[in-house]
Amino acid sequence: MPSEVAAKSFEPAPSPAAPHHIRLTSHTGGHGAIPIHWAAATATERGPVVGTTTKRSHRNVIGTHSGSYSIYRALAVASGALKASHKADLTNTAPTNVIGPYPQWSEPGRIVAMDPWGATVADVFANELAAGYDIRPTIAVTQAHVILPEVIEALQSGRLKADGRFLTAGGAAMVTKVAVEPVWFLPEVAKRFGCTEADLRRVLFEETGGMYPELVTRSDLEVFLPPIGGLTAYIFGNPRDLANPDIELTARVHDECNGSDVFGSDICTCRPYLTHAIEECIQGAQRGGVGLVSYFRKEGRALGEVTKFLVYNARKRQIGGDTADQYFARTECVAGVQDMRFQELMPDVLNWLGIRKIHRLVSMSNMKYDAITRAGIEVVQRINIPEGLIPADAQVEMDAKMAAGYFTPGAVPDAAELKKAKGRGLDA
Repeated sequence: MPSEVAAKSFEPAPSPAAPHHIRLTSHTGGHGAIPIHWAAATATERGPVVGTTTKRSHRNVIGTHSGSYSIYRALAVASGALKASHKADLTNTAPTNVIGPYPQWSEPGRIVAMDPWGATVADVFANELAAGYDIRPTIAVTQAHVILPEVIEALQSGRLKADGRFLTAGGAAMVTKVAVEPVWFLPEVAKRFGCTEADLRRVLFEETGGMYPELVTRSDLEVFLPPIGGLTAYIFGNPRDLANPDIELTARVHDECNGSDVFGSDICTCRPYLTHAIEECIQGAQRGGVGLVSYFRKEGRALGEVTKFLVYNARKRQIGGDTADQYFARTECVAGVQDMRFQELMPDVLNWLGIRKIHRLVSMSNMKYDAITRAGIEVVQRINIPEGLIPADAQVEMDAKMAAGYFTPGAVPDAAELKKAKGRGLDA
């Protein structure tokens, strides 16, 4: 008897959300889906992005909201912690600051990787929501205080001054924060990457293990919500000033580096460059301008943190030590490519914010600079990281990048310099 009781205790509880049959989405799901006319002049003409699963016939996109976090939602539903039919109550969730609309929102090909109307769905699609369409925001705008030890140190040393408007006496920077989920318009995304839409759809389908059959079976669905991370924009000053080319804009586009940005790992310059940019943005706002840091979730050059750490080991263990001349080669050996961030889609958030001119771009990256200027945004001045902020173990990275064409106002390391081992060993 005890063994029978014990056995029963391990039986999985039935899920109240489990359907009686599998609902395939590789064919048309019924009637009621609102068409999307990308880059239309108004929200009404464009139509809402419906990526929720509460009513399948209303869906007009491939994929679902929240990127990779959609898996956690599935776990919550499977475990019974969340009802699959839950609809978000958007009361009091409206943006704290008005962004747009700007001319770029309806310029063909200008914005292809995010929904310009994604922050204001409760307002611009109020009629559709009232009619029962489960429309979810893909952008949220709020306000916050950002507190960083580097900013506090700059305040204490006198490099920064508290003004009570952009920077408090305690060292908190006052910002507007914008969170963005990716929304891809596949025809124009394909153009950005110089391939056909058919090829893009096929490769996306194949390289995700067939996760989204609609990519190859539903050519009528042109919008895709990819299972990737999005971005966060931090605005120092009045967000409306971003669109005014006469107001000085200091900006940095930063790609995620958890090891450095959060934990302070010294093998790269990511956190020092990020905090330096924040200091520059604060100073720019205090001069009467506006600052912007756009933070993309592209860990390890979009290769992932596991790959990044494997490359670290390969660099440190190679014959001759950690040298700049082999910096990119070690990445290619592991990943097959130097970099998968492909900055082609990055300028979309700048266009969404109405930006036409960046007066001070805090970046040495040639890929980012080229993508921004190709998008028709003028860059007046490029700001490199001060020499004193480069950690010793990160000099290998800096030498390699400067030799590869990254912006520098100083001398570019020659071949002999690149062969010198400057990174410490794994046991050091």
